[in-house]
Amino acid sequence: MVLFNVSRVETTPFDGQKPGTSGLRKKVKVFVQPHYLHNFVQSTFNALTVEKVRGATLVVSGDGRYFSKEAIQIITKMSAANGVRRVWIGQNGLLSTPAVSAVIREKLGADGSRATGAFILTASHNPGGPNEDFGIKYNMENGGPAPEGITDKIYENTTTINEYLIASDLPDVDITSTGVTSFTGPGGPFDVEVFDSASDYIKLMKSIFDFESIRKLLSSPKFTFCYDALHGVGGAYAKSIFVEELGAQESSLLNCTPKEDFGGGHPDPNLTYAKELVARMGLGKSEPQDEPPEFGAASDGDADRNMVLGKRFFVTPSDSVAIIAANAVEAIPYFSAGLKGVARSMPTSAALDVVAKHLNLKFFEVPTGWKFFGNLMDAGLCSVCGEESFGTGSDHIREKDGIWAVLAWLSILAYKNKDKLEDKLVTVEDIVRQHWATYGRHYYTRYDYENVDAGAAKELMAYLVKLQSSLSEVNQIIKGIRSDVSNVVHGDEFEYNDPVDGSISSHQGIRYLFEDGSRLIFRLSGTGSEGATIRLYIEQYEKDPSKIGRLSNEALAPLVEVALKLSKMEEFTGRSAPTVIT
Repeated sequence: MVLFNVSRVETTPFDGQKPGTSGLRKKVKVFVQPHYLHNFVQSTFNALTVEKVRGATLVVSGDGRYFSKEAIQIITKMSAANGVRRVWIGQNGLLSTPAVSAVIREKLGADGSRATGAFILTASHNPGGPNEDFGIKYNMENGGPAPEGITDKIYENTTTINEYLIASDLPDVDITSTGVTSFTGPGGPFDVEVFDSASDYIKLMKSIFDFESIRKLLSSPKFTFCYDALHGVGGAYAKSIFVEELGAQESSLLNCTPKEDFGGGHPDPNLTYAKELVARMGLGKSEPQDEPPEFGAASDGDADRNMVLGKRFFVTPSDSVAIIAANAVEAIPYFSAGLKGVARSMPTSAALDVVAKHLNLKFFEVPTGWKFFGNLMDAGLCSVCGEESFGTGSDHIREKDGIWAVLAWLSILAYKNKDKLEDKLVTVEDIVRQHWATYGRHYYTRYDYENVDAGAAKELMAYLVKLQSSLSEVNQIIKGIRSDVSNVVHGDEFEYNDPVDGSISSHQGIRYLFEDGSRLIFRLSGTGSEGATIRLYIEQYEKDPSKIGRLSNEALAPLVEVALKLSKMEEFTGRSAPTVIT
């Protein structure tokens, strides 16, 4: 039994340690400043009630990005000093964000202990490395992100902090091997358990999906499959799930070795950054050498986001969640008793709304941020939810879940092909086009302008709000740009009144709603570590079956032109084109 002492270390507050819905994200060079990480961790402990810290069990892991190993040792030593009873760490410090949520909700320690929270070390889909991004966030006992009441307290604490507690003489824990290391400090025993990163999560997935039906699909010579982890933490689960459990070929896995710098890439599963997968699926600029697989998918750095592709076919995240919801009861055993309700983030297309109306399901439109879905799920109001930023999930945990989404699509494909594996395969494209024929098509695109000057971004948003004071003037401007675009009938800043806790979230995005069901939405996003990101969402709903097969960029061209000129995007930002189009 190793003894340790507790030190009180004097510190001073740092500017800008305000966590958003996704936690605190900064460049690594910021986090490695003396006391910077320590301040945030101590401020978090101070924001929690005593019983959530003293004698508690906490999970500390993440996506394995650069600085994670050092951060895990720091947080472990601070946990010991603050009276935490035990810390659970995924082997090699790796746990996907959805797996952390699953561990909090599902894992039972040998002594009957359960986790009451977690420090998750990730900057999500942002790059990693010495000159790139690092992040930290705290999740609560329900497995979901800390609510604003807690994150506000954390921030307040960071502005006044003058000391933190740390067990400086606690030896570094070997996180490469599973097992329990026991220590004793002034407050009593303290244990660190390093456990297999994948086992709890796989057990949960097997309780949700029919693995045998997916295995049959993957064993068919007609069905080919490809999964790209983008060198993120999803790779820690890929071989166990797709190869060992479901029988896929190991050659179907791309970039499935987790790396501190994500192989020098940008671990964001979209058509811009998942270049290798996009090329293999026949969606690149040149035709691939081999016939593309029938199904392809990717996840991001911490494996909570996903992209789904068919052969030469892209499934928008908005369509993906709508199609999962429409097929869940038949195709996924977990939902066989029916869906409690569905929800989407406000910028996500209204494809899910149409499914909810058709199936007579409860429907909710919420601000961007997974915690809003979590509230609905905790209240038993929502089963399936999603957001246009490649996040899809269900009430099995309280985070979005990239691998869950891949398994959901494989389940739908297995269900649609269960009696047809000898015949012509029902493809991803077939499923999507049939969905459009049933529910109509929501043409949709998103333009991201990344690292825009923050002042310029705020001026643009203020200009758009001011414009809304006179919709007749807005419509005059629009008619001067494109006469074939319908009139704006409503303009506002989206505000959400949470039906569970009554909280009100204001200024959640600027909306222009058109007479024909079209929408233009502008949002500022804080997921980057420098500058501001302006997101522009453009949507056109089409019910006419003869018009649902158009190319998306052609169908949306009039609205795109209106959006860019109405907002004076180039004038305010100096950008003639977006950084990313999805």
